[in-house]
Amino acid sequence: MTSPTSVPDDLSLATQIEHLRATLAARRSIGFPAALDIDYGPVTPLFGLLINNVGDPDTDPDTGHTKAYEREVIDWHANLFGAPADDRWGYLTSGGTEANQAAILLARDRFAGANPVLYYSQATHDWIRKTASTLGLPEVVIRTDASGEIDYDDLRGELARRRDRPAIVVANAGTTVTEAVDDPARVRFAMSELAIRNSHLHVDGALAGVPLALLPDRSVAIELGSVIDSVAISCHKFYGTTVPGGLVVTRRSLQRAARRISYTATTDSTISGSRCGQLAVQMWYALRLLGEDGHRERAERARETARFAHSLLASVGWPAWRNVHAFTVYFTTPPPVIARRHGLSNADGGISHLICMPGVTRQQIEALAADIATVKGTEQPSPSRGVRRLVPVAQLPLTADRT
Repeated sequence: MTSPTSVPDDLSLATQIEHLRATLAARRSIGFPAALDIDYGPVTPLFGLLINNVGDPDTDPDTGHTKAYEREVIDWHANLFGAPADDRWGYLTSGGTEANQAAILLARDRFAGANPVLYYSQATHDWIRKTASTLGLPEVVIRTDASGEIDYDDLRGELARRRDRPAIVVANAGTTVTEAVDDPARVRFAMSELAIRNSHLHVDGALAGVPLALLPDRSVAIELGSVIDSVAISCHKFYGTTVPGGLVVTRRSLQRAARRISYTATTDSTISGSRCGQLAVQMWYALRLLGEDGHRERAERARETARFAHSLLASVGWPAWRNVHAFTVYFTTPPPVIARRHGLSNADGGISHLICMPGVTRQQIEALAADIATVKGTEQPSPSRGVRRLVPVAQLPLTADRT
């Protein structure tokens, strides 16, 4: 079967590359969380070079690298998330999955030999199951409410059953389907109330961690040191980098000593070892270009687009929902031809979503609403197919370590 991006071999290389570029550009959709509004053209020439940020960001190898830029990016986000000035560490990763895995690995090693338990909600991204399996961590899946936010009573009950064991808890800052946000302060309070002495609270902020931290009122407590122990983001989502990447930030005091690698002349506390140096420059460029105020404005414009999308879908009579501060609007899945045309996924329970990342236009939203309006008279959506069947109870993996 020919893939959508394949071309005949008898064309010139230049023609094939241009065909691939045009095809990929046309496949951008409102159903995938990637910002489109930052032009990384000025740093594109660097992609003709091998730049390897091998090893720990704080040790410079003899080969070509951009670790000074990486350190600035990490420090910018450490400031954003309130990390202590004298106790912070992080690195740029291959993606959000590695960034989250690095944090959970750190947490597991903190409590080595004490049999820690990993807690996460049923709305958490699938990286968590791979990580639990890879690291050999017993896991407990916590229920969510209809919006996708973690059920704090269920979390407290499960923590209470194992209060003698270290707890590693993952809170979401933007779940994959509904962009629900778990309240880190409430999670931390539950652990404190139960007097759980050994705990690690990690925030998966792949989608919304940075936009939420940029809220002027700081209403979501993503605070390293006072509330949480680590946070991870995806660079290609809110920042729209042309290279997939992630970032993890934590406190250096939580780490074990990094091992010296003589071959690379560095110490290394990363998972991937070799890392993309061009990503560091793209992130540095985005931060220097716009600054904190510029990125705050990008986030608010995206929320305005999401409010418009929610209102427009409601105006054509299509069941739709949106969580507070979210770029995401989720709704009853339209007919397949419309879902394919707009790049919409179909989650459990007949739910799709559009994600109003920076760069998504009102014209794109209007086109979707117009298509939906054409079928409104022949296919009436039922609220019963909507939000409360987002993840059917019968499908919940609630047996893991809940005996």
